[in-house]
Amino acid sequence: MQLIRGIHNIRAEHAGCVLTIGNFDGVHLGHVAVLKGLIQDAEQYGLPSTVMLFEPQPQEFFAKDKAPARLTRLRDKLALLDKLGIDRVICVKFDKEFASMDAEQFVRQVLIKKLGVKALTVGDDFKFGKNRQGDFDMLSAIGAELNMHVKSTASLRRDDCRVSSTLIRAALAQGNLDSAHQMLGHTYAISGRVIHGWKKGRELGFSTANIALKRQVIPVQGVFAVKVYLDNRVLNGVANIGTKPTLNGTKALLEVHIFDFDENVYGRFLKVELVKKLRDEKKFETLAQLTEQIASDVADAQQCFTIK
Repeated sequence: MQLIRGIHNIRAEHAGCVLTIGNFDGVHLGHVAVLKGLIQDAEQYGLPSTVMLFEPQPQEFFAKDKAPARLTRLRDKLALLDKLGIDRVICVKFDKEFASMDAEQFVRQVLIKKLGVKALTVGDDFKFGKNRQGDFDMLSAIGAELNMHVKSTASLRRDDCRVSSTLIRAALAQGNLDSAHQMLGHTYAISGRVIHGWKKGRELGFSTANIALKRQVIPVQGVFAVKVYLDNRVLNGVANIGTKPTLNGTKALLEVHIFDFDENVYGRFLKVELVKKLRDEKKFETLAQLTEQIASDVADAQQCFTIK
């Protein structure tokens, strides 16, 4: 899969594609339905299937830390798109200049002139351009004028509900992993590089690998049985996602204790897959109480992996 970072990096050789536009946060089953249709259309046109997404996501640009929690980091999103068979991703920097671009200017200058889009697929509620002035009707009108086929896709529904990133966030916040996983079509995971922490876990007898969560708003909190992907290995463990209230922490952090593991993983990349929620994060009065609870969490998590 080819990655183009920024509109300024679109070259003449990139002209001619079948495109869809969106955040694709989580790359859930609703997204997958759109993307599979995109790939089929691209094959019919004999052109690359292309996804345009934004970094940061528009809500993150406008609402800053009040924006909804992100389900997937860019790296994970790209990996999921690549796995689906998308040919090309254009990652547009969503900044003040781009946000102020007129909707019609975006279609004519970016989609038509630079990308040479032959077919465009968007969601049934798609809005774009300055003040969200662009919509499906505008796209269709310009498309008819400039020979760009435009179609909308209906939302995927499960149990009478529209599959959406918002609904998945709600399921994760409630600790309903089964529901979240069903809508995602894959197990929810958090990934990142291991950083140096306070090393309190080691002092308590449970060494942890720590991954910083870049945004203050996170979609899930609590203690979980997890699978850890390190290089080509899959390891079992228990993880805490939160702020470590017993230690008066303030920043969101993922701490994972990997069972039967004693390697130096600082700076290495881990993928942590949530298997089952064990409990909510809690503040304990003493470190002794915390240590006792961690031991109980370890036993509960190990039990998850022994039950067949």
